[in-house]
Amino acid sequence: MTCEDTHRRLTWEIQVYEPSTRGWLPRCYGRATTTAPPHEVAQAALTAYLTTITVWPGQQFRAHAQVDGGPPVTVTAGQTPDGWTPGPDVLQALPGYLREALAVG
Repeated sequence: MTCEDTHRRLTWEIQVYEPSTRGWLPRCYGRATTTAPPHEVAQAALTAYLTTITVWPGQQFRAHAQVDGGPPVTVTAGQTPDGWTPGPDVLQALPGYLREALAVG
């Protein structure tokens, strides 16, 4: 079994809704080779990102994650279950500053 048998390339992106343009604008993105499920990477990236910024009333954020050739997954801020903690494979898919934000938060 090779790395390609179990690991997949994944892209994730955090977006904020801009009411004046009525569109979603990218704020942060990343790529990883991982075995983690895309929805868990999206949840972890969004949760961590929201702990690193000031969220103003009315702002809406979401995260997209997609493995190469797979369907996109979208997660909004309210969709992370209480008490959920990302596993080591999910954490490995995030950049260091987001991993640190999850450890602190």
